[in-house]
Amino acid sequence: MGRMNNFLVLMAFCLLSFASHAAAATGTATFYTPPYVPSSCFGFQDNGVMIAAASDAIWDNRAACGRNYRVRCTGGTNQGVPEPCRGDSVVVRVVDYCPPGCRSTIDLSQEAFSQIADPNAGVINIEYEQV
Repeated sequence: MGRMNNFLVLMAFCLLSFASHAAAATGTATFYTPPYVPSSCFGFQDNGVMIAAASDAIWDNRAACGRNYRVRCTGGTNQGVPEPCRGDSVVVRVVDYCPPGCRSTIDLSQEAFSQIADPNAGVINIEYEQV
């Protein structure tokens, strides 16, 4: 009976793990540099450095303000930096708007981008999900 319970727990864990990855959307990320205030969402309020600007893909007519997203690098977009990903994910808060013409789905602060990828890459492929 113990083996069956262990098997069921393992299967449940695998299914939950798969479901969390299935919910992630894909896109691209760039980064911007300080100063980070003022921002479209919070004016002159300091929101730290683990922040992002949302493109039209997630802006949702300002509804994205204050949302948190987990962002993970999945690969480079150019040959200049063959493997830019650093293997971690980062959680950022949307505090700003990346206007039309934005080169990415989400524009991360330089500090957030640096945690998940080599800044020399400039633009990376990502998976992201609201948390």
